[in-house]
Amino acid sequence: MAKKAKQNVDKIVKKVNKEFEKTSAQIEGLVNDALKQFDSLQNQVQEPVRKLLKEIDELRDREMKRFHEEFERRLDEFHELQSSILERLGVASKEAGKEVKKLTDEVSKEAGSAAKKAAPKKAAKPAAKAKAAASKPAAKKPAAKKPAAKKPAARKAPAAKAAKPVDKSDLTLVKGIGPATAKKMKDAGITSIDQIANPSAADQEKLKAFSNVKGYSQFTAEAKKIS
Repeated sequence: MAKKAKQNVDKIVKKVNKEFEKTSAQIEGLVNDALKQFDSLQNQVQEPVRKLLKEIDELRDREMKRFHEEFERRLDEFHELQSSILERLGVASKEAGKEVKKLTDEVSKEAGSAAKKAAPKKAAKPAAKAKAAASKPAAKKPAAKKPAAKKPAARKAPAAKAAKPVDKSDLTLVKGIGPATAKKMKDAGITSIDQIANPSAADQEKLKAFSNVKGYSQFTAEAKKIS
């Protein structure tokens, strides 16, 4: 009787073990399936995220590159404008100083010559009056011609102010064109101010390359003032 009971218990244990193993296998299969689905879902989510991050990086690089290029272009324009202003101020002050010095020298020379000429005239007047009383009236004619001697001295100032010939190969004389832009223009074939003032069809095409330079629309008008 005890032997039979023991056999029944063993059968029940074996059966329970089998069911447990079967259930464990099913659970393990479900877990594996869930992990596979999770990995697949993770890959599906990560791929668009990776793609989006890559596009954001590319967009950032493009924008940074464009910003640097624009910044450098603006900086070049600023340097050209600064150089042009400083150069023009330097040239203008030098030329004005030279002109003022010339005029001062001429005025001082004229004043000195006029003073020298005026002194003999005052001393000669009494003698001329005495001669006029004692001699012929014709003696007054040489005295009347003396004021005419001042005319050549008065003409010296306009002669000194004669305009210097403009160096039309110096493109920086055109307002808005700095040394760097002038060099680029010469490299492009624009070597004279006349080509800017009265551009041919070919020159117009060459000048279009500088349309991004500040003051480009006024280049022709400014060049005409010089030429």
